[in-house]
Amino acid sequence: MRSRRLRRTPRRRLLTTSLAGLTAAVCIGVSGVARSQAAPDTSDAAPVVAADPVGPPQDDFASALAYSVAHPTAVPSGANDFTCRPGPEHPRPVVLVHGTFENRYDNWAALAPLLKEAGYCVFALNHGGESGPLLGTGDEAASARQLADFVDRVRSATGAAKVDLVGHSQGGMMPRYYIKNLGGADAVDKLVALTPSNHGTTFSGLGLLARAIPGGDELLGVACPACSQQLIGSDFLKGLNAGGETDPDVTYTVITTRYDEVVTPYTSAYLAAAPNVTNIKLQDLCPAEVVEHINISYNDLATRLVLNALDPAHARRPAC
Repeated sequence: MRSRRLRRTPRRRLLTTSLAGLTAAVCIGVSGVARSQAAPDTSDAAPVVAADPVGPPQDDFASALAYSVAHPTAVPSGANDFTCRPGPEHPRPVVLVHGTFENRYDNWAALAPLLKEAGYCVFALNHGGESGPLLGTGDEAASARQLADFVDRVRSATGAAKVDLVGHSQGGMMPRYYIKNLGGADAVDKLVALTPSNHGTTFSGLGLLARAIPGGDELLGVACPACSQQLIGSDFLKGLNAGGETDPDVTYTVITTRYDEVVTPYTSAYLAAAPNVTNIKLQDLCPAEVVEHINISYNDLATRLVLNALDPAHARRPAC
């Protein structure tokens, strides 16, 4: 596979793309929920089967989302080769964990092939839903159990004692439940989180708006338990953060952007200071960087920081 450089675009275009992607996701989700109630589970946490199409690399979230609408069980290029055996340079497989209203393909259609090209064994799961491209909406504890089962399968197939996790949004926060409550501290060496909802979010006011609309809060609880669980002050987050936010045996890297319009305020992504925690804001390295929440997994600077966090011995200074 040839090397690709991810496109950067002006902030106005990025925000427009994000809003369009979110609007499409919501529209898809309404029909997807209805279909999932009538149809059996054919994807999600089930083991990857030969019928799952391998999608092409993409340069932005909107393009990847469009592909996943037509191919809801798609696997990102470079991921889920269960014959892969880690080499000495990268002895731990990387497991990619998608966010809310996302899936393994539209979240990782750029990063998965780049990691594969860099020599990693790469794996990506779908979680938190029954069918369709709009996933990551189910109960967080159940999603964490799906992650635990997937990591066990990856470790068994590859022979690796531990894995590294890379997650986006909910996918950067939910693995902490796995680490804290489901034995993940023994199976995970690093957690690299892009704009994670570690301390909750107002969803830029959408969560509070839903609570003000008659029936809105109930709809969130039924159609998207993960949404209400990620609101600031939720019982789920209180329990997750109680008694310490991190495990001393795991290394944590949090990567944020000041232009995050989904995890608000963006500082809620940060983990409490500890020797094994690194919190990074993109604009502290490159002040002119304007990427927001949705497209951060397609951003050059964020991608470089992920690679540095996974392999700090060969870290390279990112270019602005």
